[in-house]
Amino acid sequence: MEHIYDVVVVGSGAAGLTAALTARLRGLTALVIEKTGRYGGSTAISGGALWVPGNHYLDHQGLGESRTKAEQYLEATVGDRVPSELKAAYLDRGPEMLRFLRDKTRHVRFQYAKGYSDYYPERPGGFGAGRSIEPPVFDLRKLGPLLGQMRRSELPTYGMVMTSTEFNKVNMMMRTWAGKGTAVKIGLRAVKSLLTGARPASLGESLVARLRLSLAEAGGDVWVSTPLKDLLVEEGRIAGVVAEREGRPVTIRARRGVVLASGGFSRSQEMRERFLPAPTDASWTSAAEGQSGDVIDVALAQGAALDLMDRVWGMPSAVPPGERPVFLVTDRAVPGLMIVNGQGERYLNEALPYAEFVDRMYAAGAVPSWMIIDSRTKSRYLVLNHFPGQPFKKAWLKSGFVKKGGSAEDLADQIGLPAAALRKTFDRYNSLALRGRDTDFGRGDSAYDNYYGDPTLPNPNLAPLDKPPFYAIPLVPGDIGTKGGLVIDARARVLREDGSSIDGLYAAGNASASVMGETYPGAGATIGPAMTFGYIAAMDL
Repeated sequence: MEHIYDVVVVGSGAAGLTAALTARLRGLTALVIEKTGRYGGSTAISGGALWVPGNHYLDHQGLGESRTKAEQYLEATVGDRVPSELKAAYLDRGPEMLRFLRDKTRHVRFQYAKGYSDYYPERPGGFGAGRSIEPPVFDLRKLGPLLGQMRRSELPTYGMVMTSTEFNKVNMMMRTWAGKGTAVKIGLRAVKSLLTGARPASLGESLVARLRLSLAEAGGDVWVSTPLKDLLVEEGRIAGVVAEREGRPVTIRARRGVVLASGGFSRSQEMRERFLPAPTDASWTSAAEGQSGDVIDVALAQGAALDLMDRVWGMPSAVPPGERPVFLVTDRAVPGLMIVNGQGERYLNEALPYAEFVDRMYAAGAVPSWMIIDSRTKSRYLVLNHFPGQPFKKAWLKSGFVKKGGSAEDLADQIGLPAAALRKTFDRYNSLALRGRDTDFGRGDSAYDNYYGDPTLPNPNLAPLDKPPFYAIPLVPGDIGTKGGLVIDARARVLREDGSSIDGLYAAGNASASVMGETYPGAGATIGPAMTFGYIAAMDL
């Protein structure tokens, strides 16, 4: 069977949905094919934030944002690892993409994530107040029958729906009035939804729902359970795709071209072992199912070039037996917590941006590492998706995944660390915490560290570890996606090794080599470029 569209998009995360939506809004017919039975990809289970410097949502925030500052910051973070024309396209077209979606849709809207610091705010052009934006809470009832096929995040929020900025405050609900007030607000939202039948969603779910509903209203199609099998090539150009639908092969012609936006290869153990640093394990990833790098092989067959294949969007994670990973964004910044290597020694600032944290784990040979907290920390803050004071799962303690001990020596014995070394690390950490300054690793010196810290303390990120029992949890270098993929140009066209473009073939999101190079400048530096280059691809088509 054969179908014909102007644009065929492979993958249904933010990059793919944005590409298809843009194409439809420009009058082209568009189809999204999705390998799994749920649309939304890793975007649906993400924080849903976008990092797009200079966008109109930042215009009245008093940041002093300018193109010059954005350029300075990308230079200070990404550097020359990425071609200048690609960075320029991102800075120019990202704000354009957001204005286009605001003007042309009823649902794709964002709000400033006030205070969510850039990840390196002290570098030239960085902002301690942040540049990130996020989607407001969205009522999923608006999706109607489309909701049944949407990927859900399944975060353990116990029915509580909150934005990332609300979560930041709720993390301190035992410590600040703002935290208590926000907790009440979120609780009232939950009660209201029960009374009215509303189905509020936030974060990545809100973003995917807004894009999907907008695409439906624009007349775009999405086929789930339709994996890509190959690219259709005619007279030297990409003319469509060969896919599988309902167990049968199907040819889908693309008059204008194909956009590959199916994510990376986090779920492929074979590709991880081929490209990523060792050790590596597909069970460590928090990327959505199905991200096994299918598009890379089919694009390579057409001569596509690859880059950044040894990089991931790193996320230090705890992986309970038989469960999916728990990724640690906020946990590492709370006071009364330290992370040690296999010798029982601290080796980094625990509150580092998560991608850099994973790089440091590998550089130090600290896989696994151990996160240690005391009972005071457990009672005050959210840790491993457990509310303050909520006991760790019994299964975690019974299996030994979480170690519990009455002293440093007790923990060392259970973990298999040198007891004397861990005691020395405890004593050193506590002396620094009492002084309020981490002169060893600089924890708490950055505005980014402070964002998830405790504002009631002199150093929001430091407090002694001196109230037993103590807990230790193993950490691994997890990820929220791979960063390497197909090399693209400023028009999102897939390039060959010689720099020429493959006619009719485009890429965006984690299927492409990231415009962020080897770093992670701010919250949403994955989805921001994904949507931007999805938009660029569709506009070029």
